[in-house]
Order: sequence, then C-alpha cells, then structure tokens
Amino acid sequence: MGPGALDPLTKEMLYIAVSAANGCEYCCHSHTAAARGKGMSDEMHNELLSVIGMAMQTNGMVSALQVEVDDAFRVEDREA
Repeated sequence: MGPGALDPLTKEMLYIAVSAANGCEYCCHSHTAAARGKGMSDEMHNELLSVIGMAMQTNGMVSALQVEVDDAFRVEDREA
C-alpha cells in the first residue's frame, strides 16, 4: 500500500473490492473508512459497490457456463 503508480484512494478501493469478494467484513469496513479519509464520496462508494456486484454476478455466470476467453482478451498474448 506504499507509494507506487496507483494513487492511495485507488488502492483502498481495490482493497474494498477484494475484501468484498473474499467476504472479509473487517477489511470491508476498515478500508471503506480509509478510502473515505482519502476522499471517496458516497457516490463513488455506491458506484464501487455496483461494479463489485456486477463483476461477482457476471464472473459467476461465465464460470458456470465455462465461457472460453476470446483470443483478443488474452493478456499473455500481448506484447509488453
């Protein structure tokens, strides 16, 4: 969570998303508080929760349907 290419608020919001996916109530609350302290508004938090919910739902559907990854989306096929 130290200095890097991502700003501190983005890192906290990513931490919230991963904590929600992992079901960690403590981390969801503590990193939401930290993100609010770094400037996350209620509107940003609501949108973040919407994106997390959408991602979890679509990830579950794609996994259940065993959808193949399109070649155009394969990260390992792209040049650095």
